[in-house]
Amino acid sequence: MHSTDIAIIGAGIAGASLAAAIGRRARVLLIEAEAQPGYHATGRSAAFWSESYGGPAVQPLTTASAAALAPYLSPRGCLHIADPEGDGALAALAAEFAGGAPLLEPVGPAALHALLPGLAPQFGRALFEPSCQDIDVAAYHTAILTEARHAGVGLLLNAPVREAARTGSGWRLTTRAGDVAAGLVVNAAGAWATTIARMAGAMAIAVTPHRRTVIQLLTDPPAAADLPLVMDAAGRFYFKPEAGGRIWLTPHDETACPAHDVAPEEIDIAVAIDRFQQAMTWQVVKRERAWAGLRSFAPDRAPIYGFDPQAPGFFWFAGQGGFGIQTAPAAAAIGAALLLEQPMPDWVAHIDLEPYAPGRFR
Repeated sequence: MHSTDIAIIGAGIAGASLAAAIGRRARVLLIEAEAQPGYHATGRSAAFWSESYGGPAVQPLTTASAAALAPYLSPRGCLHIADPEGDGALAALAAEFAGGAPLLEPVGPAALHALLPGLAPQFGRALFEPSCQDIDVAAYHTAILTEARHAGVGLLLNAPVREAARTGSGWRLTTRAGDVAAGLVVNAAGAWATTIARMAGAMAIAVTPHRRTVIQLLTDPPAAADLPLVMDAAGRFYFKPEAGGRIWLTPHDETACPAHDVAPEEIDIAVAIDRFQQAMTWQVVKRERAWAGLRSFAPDRAPIYGFDPQAPGFFWFAGQGGFGIQTAPAAAAIGAALLLEQPMPDWVAHIDLEPYAPGRFR
């Protein structure tokens, strides 16, 4: 029997960052279903930090996380491009963030085609987001796991949770690696968050996993190393450069699916390449590899942080969608303060937490 003050279910970026934030203030045990932390969503990220990504509900968390993520960021920039079909979406994006972060600079046709040689002529308008950066996800995840370990946090691997039951003093979790007695349980289980909540008798918030496909391509001409992240405003694709002139391309798919070890489907790969070839005059020389990851959203697509209204001692830390990494430092600081019932740190105190409270789904 493992005994701890706080059991955190899930050792991806969400659970690991929260564990690192509270590890010196309580006994903490990270419980991970897989043989390694971050196997599903964290390890399959497209690895960029964009203040516009996720929309206005997510932006305050992203912006607040910038300083803590700085050692793991490198300049990239993001170009939001639009053809006639995407003009409305581009205008809506500009309106959403008008007068605040992030800065979105209008780009006309001539400048756009100079920034992105090979862009098809139907794309005539764009917004440039200069603050967008790459994230070294593996380095950041490793660093926070190391910080958590040094703070005394335990890590239980190969331990999917089978049962969660209230006891007189807290919780008893039954896992494949043994039972865990905990005062508080944190649901940082990503795609499995709703399953864990049902076990615990918590609110049945529908945190739905969605498949996202990424393909690595070699193109002619090779992608320049300083190419920005290129986002189609209409949401049909995005791509970014990788080492050796390659690109990572996605059809921006969000296919609802059960929580599992997701794999790419050939139809999504074909759609992505077709959309890329319609948008760019570059030739696809070789499809080198493809993978898929899970992005898990609450019904309103905002994250969920806080104690469950109907299951005492059960804390939600889920629903981060595809922005869990870029918001991890701020989310962890907020989660730690709520979980330990301590004052909110100054650097996140300005963020309105009402949009993230589990009670909004009652």
